[in-house]
Amino acid sequence: MFVPSLRRVARWLDVIAVLVILAAIARFVVLPRVRYDVLTVQAPPVSIATLDGGRFDLERRRGRLVFLDFWATWCPPCRDSIPLVQHFRRTHPGIDVVSVDVGEDPALVRPFAARFKMDDVALDPDQTVSHAFGVGGFPTMIAIDGTGRVRARWYGYFADIEHQMANVVARYGSAPKAAAAAVPVVARAANGR
Repeated sequence: MFVPSLRRVARWLDVIAVLVILAAIARFVVLPRVRYDVLTVQAPPVSIATLDGGRFDLERRRGRLVFLDFWATWCPPCRDSIPLVQHFRRTHPGIDVVSVDVGEDPALVRPFAARFKMDDVALDPDQTVSHAFGVGGFPTMIAIDGTGRVRARWYGYFADIEHQMANVVARYGSAPKAAAAAVPVVARAANGR
């Protein structure tokens, strides 16, 4: 009779199930928080259309701290993050916070931006800018100092994003000289945890 082998198969299936669960936890909870990029790089050139019909040109913002918030209308974590980012933008008028919609038609973006009371919305319909910054998921926030160097990145939703943005402002927002010597901030989150 094959009863012992059925028990053995059942145990192996249990082991496989546990391994799959552990791999999922590692992939979506542990690894996204690991710092992996501690070198600053020069931000790529950015010149894209804005939702209000103008253009956003990163070079024109030289000398100012700029946050680029990459998002999409279909992204649930973005819907949680956008109100926090917009609140930060409104309470820090001297800091440039630009929301960059990735890969979508302006006709879809316009009502979404109105519903979330978003200002300074730029459009990256062909995903050129998001690819240049290495955006692989949403939301992704990139901080660029006054010298044009990428100083911080956040991948995923962070409930305390306003606090983290304020920390970057304290480190890099005042003078380009101070920003050049400081260490960049990189963080990843999954599911807001």
